[in-house]
Amino acid sequence: MGIIKARQLVHEYIRRDEEGNVESIQTALNHIDIDVEPGQFIAILGHNGSGKSTLAKHINALLPPTEGTLWVDGKDVSEEANTLAVRQTAGMVFQNPDNQIIASVVEEDVGFGPENIGVPTEEIWKRVENSLKAVGMLKYRMHSPGRLSGGQKQRVAIAGVMAMEPKCIVLDEPTAMLDPNGRKEVLRAAHELNRKKGVTILLITHYMEEVVDADYVYVMDQGELVLQGTPGEIFSQVDVLKEHRLDVPQMTLLADMLKKAGVPIPAGVMTRAELAEAVLRCAGSMSDMSFHGQ
Repeated sequence: MGIIKARQLVHEYIRRDEEGNVESIQTALNHIDIDVEPGQFIAILGHNGSGKSTLAKHINALLPPTEGTLWVDGKDVSEEANTLAVRQTAGMVFQNPDNQIIASVVEEDVGFGPENIGVPTEEIWKRVENSLKAVGMLKYRMHSPGRLSGGQKQRVAIAGVMAMEPKCIVLDEPTAMLDPNGRKEVLRAAHELNRKKGVTILLITHYMEEVVDADYVYVMDQGELVLQGTPGEIFSQVDVLKEHRLDVPQMTLLADMLKKAGVPIPAGVMTRAELAEAVLRCAGSMSDMSFHGQ
């Protein structure tokens, strides 16, 4: 079994009146199946209201399923006895780092989580140092979090989760409140953790360009999984992505326009380098054809 596995997962938000009668039911997750292997970098992509944050809350046992089952490292999240183990396995980083940072000094904040779960003091400080080093924030260990940029605060929040040594980190829209530089910092830190430490990463986002380097992508809309595959497979379906109200990276859009105009560009182009290579290859084959034609 993978580190995170959902089978026919359903979540309904039920609204009741003052007397307890059901006023409305909103299905936020509609029979979701996912399977994440240890060490993967997974992106969950979707427009606002697609259900992706509701899914994240299930992975951290913050919400119980209405129907179906979700296992984290083999443990059923709906069983109360598993809650602590699930949260130690799957750490969570939220959209706003200010909601997660509670101490007045960076190193104290990073040490708060391990202290809470009873890690010995000497081990806590080792973890604090290693976690801050991993996200490139060691030189700020004595700083006040209030004096850091948004991207730096989010990296401190990631270090705080890392210090608890989870096997998996769920990043729920971690760059939504950051400027482009802050977004790059946070994504770089997440990829480093995945590559160097083998931490399974689930990145929940609506920014298409953030999923380019993922191992696998799930696309959600209105509580359902509508697409899944490698980034190349996902980005080769430009029209389908647009139907689900998702912006496509400029390079993918340009490649798609060239393809529709008859230029033999391969499907699923994601970066400027890939587009340049494809255009040069086309130009080379066209010049070869004209040479042989003479």
